Amino acid sequence: MNGHDNSWAENWGLVPLRLAVGLVFVVHGAQKLFVFGLGGAAGFMAKVGIPLPSVAAVVVTAVEILGGLALVLGLGTRLAAALLAFEMLIAILTVRLKMGFVGGYEFELTLLAASLSLVLLGAGPVTAKTVFARRAATQTGGSR
Repeated sequence: MNGHDNSWAENWGLVPLRLAVGLVFVVHGAQKLFVFGLGGAAGFMAKVGIPLPSVAAVVVTAVEILGGLALVLGLGTRLAAALLAFEMLIAILTVRLKMGFVGGYEFELTLLAASLSLVLLGAGPVTAKTVFARRAATQTGGSR
């Protein structure tokens, strides 16, 4: 592998991770909002012993939707990923751990690990901001 290939991989390597993890969180947040409703999500949280379940349902739904979008766009990635990682840790400890690994906490553990990786690595150089900035510079003749 030459230097050019390595640079390309370093630039684009985090994009698939951000897109996949972000999409999963957005869809799960949207499911809580539009399918179960905040009342349904709060009911589940009350059942598993989450304090202030109505508040928790709103916070979790917002973190999943907005945090997932932040990952997709590469904006505020470290903060969004940290919040999502914390959410997955709580989900594992309060609901999934007692179910065992397979069919239990394997999915949440995968999202936790991916989110922690994004906390440590950040968004990488290819984000919505850099893509649009490059496009704007090209259209105005600022970059050749």
